[in-house]
Amino acid sequence: MQSWNLSEIQTPGGSRSPVVLRSDPGARAVLIVLEPGQALGDHQVKEGALVSVVDGAVRVESGGETIEGTAGCFFSFEADERRSIKSESGARLLMVFSPWPGEGHYRGERPSP
Repeated sequence: MQSWNLSEIQTPGGSRSPVVLRSDPGARAVLIVLEPGQALGDHQVKEGALVSVVDGAVRVESGGETIEGTAGCFFSFEADERRSIKSESGARLLMVFSPWPGEGHYRGERPSP
């Protein structure tokens, strides 16, 4: 068994220093802290994403919809779904990407000729 106290993990630099908690072919779990005013700007990934607000508050925008979320809120995004996540006051997020890596995810490797 592995366990983590998400409230105690240090992430100096906020969103610039995400912490990968676990990664295997099924999923990747990442802790990201948004310092006040930080954002994960408009983006998309090749994996489905589950995002839980552990602490703080966020504004999530996707598909023309905006939702304000606080600790305890849970979001689900399809693969390739565009979104942005912003926090005026700061937030701690647990993100789970599945499958990992998703089809078409660039891993820096070139296919063999």
